[in-house]
Amino acid sequence: MSKYFNRLAEALGCSSPPPPPQRTVFVNHKKTPDSEEYVQQKFPTNRITTSKYTVWNFLPKNLFEQFRRIANFYFLIVGLIQLVIDSPVSPWTTLLPLVFVISVTAVKQAYEDWLRHRADNEVNNRPTQVIRDGKLKDVRSQDIKVGDFVRVIKNQELPADMVMISSYDPEGQCLITTANLDGETNLKIFNCLSDTALLQTEESLDILVASIECEQPQPDLYKFVGRMNIYNQGPEPKVKSLGAENVLLRGARLKNTPYVYGCVIYTGNETKMALNSKQKGHKISIIESSMNDCLIFCLCWLVVQSCLCTGLYYWFENTDERKNMWYLEVANSGAAGVVENILSFLVLFSYIIPISLYVTLELQKFCASMFFPWDIDIYDELIDEPAKANTSDLIEMLGQVEILFSDKTGTLTENDMIFRQCSIDGKRYVESEGALEPMDTTDDGRAFISPDDKKQMGDFMEALALCHVVHVSKKVKGNDKGNKTEIDGPKKSVDSAHLDYQASSPDEKALVEAASRNGVIFKGSTQDYMDVILNGSDRRYTLQHVLEFDSSRKRMSVIVKTPEGKILMLCKGAETAILPRCKSGNKNDAIDHINLYAVEGLRTLCIAHRYLSQEQFDEFDGKLRDARTALQNREEKLAAAFDFVEKDLHLLGATGIEDKLQDGVGETIQKMRQAGIRIWVLTGDKQETAVNISHSCGHFQRGMSEMYLVGQESSEQCLDTLQDLKMKITEDTVPKHALVVDGMSLSYAINEHVELFRRICEACNAVLCCRMTPLQKAEVVRMMKKADSKPMTCAIGDGANDVSMIQEAHLGIGIMGKEGRQAVRSSDYAFGRFRFLQKALLVHGHWFYIRVTTLVQYFFYKNFAMITPQFIYCFYNAFSQQTLYHPFLLTFYNVLFTSLPIFIFGIFEKNLNAKALMNYPQLYHDITQNYNMRWWQYCYSICLGLYHALCFFFGVKLLFGDDVSLLPYMQQYGIWIFGTICMTICVMVVNLKLCYETRHWDGIWIFSMALTIVGYFVLLMIYSGIFWYGFMDTFDMYWIIFKMLESPTFWLGMIIIIAICVIPDFVYKSVLYFFFPERSSAAQFQKVSQRHSHHSSVIFSLSKRSGRLDISQSHTQLIEANQVNPLGV
Repeated sequence: MSKYFNRLAEALGCSSPPPPPQRTVFVNHKKTPDSEEYVQQKFPTNRITTSKYTVWNFLPKNLFEQFRRIANFYFLIVGLIQLVIDSPVSPWTTLLPLVFVISVTAVKQAYEDWLRHRADNEVNNRPTQVIRDGKLKDVRSQDIKVGDFVRVIKNQELPADMVMISSYDPEGQCLITTANLDGETNLKIFNCLSDTALLQTEESLDILVASIECEQPQPDLYKFVGRMNIYNQGPEPKVKSLGAENVLLRGARLKNTPYVYGCVIYTGNETKMALNSKQKGHKISIIESSMNDCLIFCLCWLVVQSCLCTGLYYWFENTDERKNMWYLEVANSGAAGVVENILSFLVLFSYIIPISLYVTLELQKFCASMFFPWDIDIYDELIDEPAKANTSDLIEMLGQVEILFSDKTGTLTENDMIFRQCSIDGKRYVESEGALEPMDTTDDGRAFISPDDKKQMGDFMEALALCHVVHVSKKVKGNDKGNKTEIDGPKKSVDSAHLDYQASSPDEKALVEAASRNGVIFKGSTQDYMDVILNGSDRRYTLQHVLEFDSSRKRMSVIVKTPEGKILMLCKGAETAILPRCKSGNKNDAIDHINLYAVEGLRTLCIAHRYLSQEQFDEFDGKLRDARTALQNREEKLAAAFDFVEKDLHLLGATGIEDKLQDGVGETIQKMRQAGIRIWVLTGDKQETAVNISHSCGHFQRGMSEMYLVGQESSEQCLDTLQDLKMKITEDTVPKHALVVDGMSLSYAINEHVELFRRICEACNAVLCCRMTPLQKAEVVRMMKKADSKPMTCAIGDGANDVSMIQEAHLGIGIMGKEGRQAVRSSDYAFGRFRFLQKALLVHGHWFYIRVTTLVQYFFYKNFAMITPQFIYCFYNAFSQQTLYHPFLLTFYNVLFTSLPIFIFGIFEKNLNAKALMNYPQLYHDITQNYNMRWWQYCYSICLGLYHALCFFFGVKLLFGDDVSLLPYMQQYGIWIFGTICMTICVMVVNLKLCYETRHWDGIWIFSMALTIVGYFVLLMIYSGIFWYGFMDTFDMYWIIFKMLESPTFWLGMIIIIAICVIPDFVYKSVLYFFFPERSSAAQFQKVSQRHSHHSSVIFSLSKRSGRLDISQSHTQLIEANQVNPLGV
């Protein structure tokens, strides 16, 4: 049935039909001879829209989004109820604060969207040159259409995704920087088809008749499947394959090339840049979840209060006392009357929900997150990049991390590769002062290299110099702008010192530079040949094919024709991908050497080659041509073609490349462990290399019992190994365990034995997963998120292969490394170095969590303290729904009277200074697992609010007792003065409570507190001292504040009641602070001890007698002791 409804919707224009699997683009909008075979697809305009609203939909769309929040929707319903029923309080007491909260949020979101609109207009109106009717015309970027010829000049940003047709370079190449797309600042060379490279004028381009068949838009920046059909040479098209190297993407910038021409294939929101700019999935903060639970409790409590008062109201109607109250209305005992009374009480007590909580919390997080990139301690001078906060919603989650999943290369290491050693034909060599020296020496201690060894070394270095996709640039001195980089065609001999090798892979660059230092200098390449200098003479190799690297094959190959006319295939890759395909060469020694390199922490690659006969090459060439021109299943066909030729290899040797650890990695891991954070390293490197790095960086510590789940070939074998590991953990006398898992074994463990595997991992102090795919990284994070303890997870990485785990974790952190900025764009927070994690988590995370949780609890406390006297008052007014407070006081209590100090507290509070938090990482563990939002702490805040409410009401009632006059001339106070006194004491107490909760008193906070207290009285004086004719009915409150302030009894009573309220809570916290201190208190004591050493010694002795762990004691042992035998067996 669904397909019929879809057809009906398409016929009515309610939905569009699904697009075909590929699109056909007519170049320059010219029909081809077979154009009648294609149904032209309708393409979007090139207008980019990143804004969320328009002038017409802003109001309804924004209101809909805001009223999806529980509190906002609740107050909307309450306001509507007040308008419908005979409300005990004015509807404005609810609607005015609601309008204020909604307006503040709307203004903030409107401003943010206006900035997006302005940025969109700037991009959409950029001038662009296109060819129309054979002439070059200037149009706006948003007017570009699919099929247009676009001319892009030097340093101009590309306005759309387009297939490169030609460039100023006769070889059809251009230099592009893709920093806006993936963050890679190195220049990349893109190519056009040789058939169109000579079309460099508007006239020649206008006569081109061709079509482009390609896939529909998809977000992968490094993948493109397409082909071009050229009809200029006859009725039958000439078919040429198109790949990612032929497509220039929107957002990239043309560098050091005067101009290029391209045919637009994707526009607007279908460009790869737009597809990669879509928002990530929404992550929910743990505080938000706890806050919603608190709101639900308040709603339930509100319903209970309303039903209780309604029931007592009807009970009181039948009492004798009620019969004497002739001035009260007779109760309506019908169903409508009962509902109306319940709603009236619900309106009366509705202020128990803090209406301004959401907007205050949102603004507080937004302002506080601005301090994150301003922190000079997490500013990376090397790349000139400050830290980055991509979201403010999860800022307190920085203080809740329990498991840290870290990538290795580029995150723990520098990703700056240095060629150190190699194995050639079974012999080990080490590079010393730019030359290879054998590690094996003769009996007299001299290094000896035989002629055969020199030949093998030459073949090895030749492979390093040719098997790559490195580009060469030559640095030349400009006239007035210093040095600049230009494409250096391999036309003449050059000194290797003047060559600048640029590669997307640091490994490739290190290998080419190593070959250059050892006499085989790669000069450059075009689409047709590669030039090298070998033993001082120039050699030109005809380039036949480049078989690109991919993660499934784990290897790449280059096929060239040597100057002697031989067809040579050079191959390099992981040992698991190369060695099984080698039929000759010294494999046994190579394996031994590879293992030695891995133990030393070096990254390894195997190098091999194969000579092809002409018949073998022709057969492969045909298979490859068919695969590259296929639009369906191209990847599978390419894999089959690659597999056909990449076999029967001769092993030349292996390389060992060093990737140094970043500064401060060991110290950071140690502090994370002291903070109670378990660290997992997830990497694609081989096992030996990963284990060695784990030892060198301190991830694996001395004394840990290492366990291995590797090389599992079946589910049954994996289960047996897991059972053995479980038994070892329970029986082993060693308290610390480290687990090493490889990718294949991980697949069996997660898919079929996940519960057992998870429990074993929870029992380990460190886990290392090697040979992992990006998807497996995300699966591991997801597995631990579902553990019974519900740990808060954080993933940190620097590359595109880390994006999946960064998005899967509760908190994602990107490293601004050398593998692009995909991880940074996908993360919640980002910075330049792994060591910055210390300040981000231990300091900012601690501060943010304390600020946010205190703010949330404070809001619930102050609303319970304010509205509970109204509930008590119902027992004294015959449940007549008479309000205790004047509507003016109810309206501005949350908005003005108690909002500013807690807002400033949420931005600037520092319960401990940064130095103490950095020196004592154990303090971080004290706040994890949402420590400050535990149910008993929430109950304490509620109970404290109830206690203060009892003090407010009965303290003021005592002042009014026995009809005693509080004025010198025996004049009596009325109900509004009673309520105003209660509100005044409430405002004073809830603000004073924040004073002794605050640890960091500065000028801004003191000013906000003074402004709030003084402002309360000033506003009340203005409101009650003026007749607001036609605006507000203030006759009930006229001059009340002045009468109240005249009474000395009021001032004495207020001081006494405030003291009764504050002293118990202050004494309770002081007792905890001095006699049962936690580590945070001990840290504060140590800070004080720098000035009062005797007092500090007394406090420390009290701390030790209390049984709590002192700050000077090592908390790491306690954390690790809690992890011993968590299996429960």
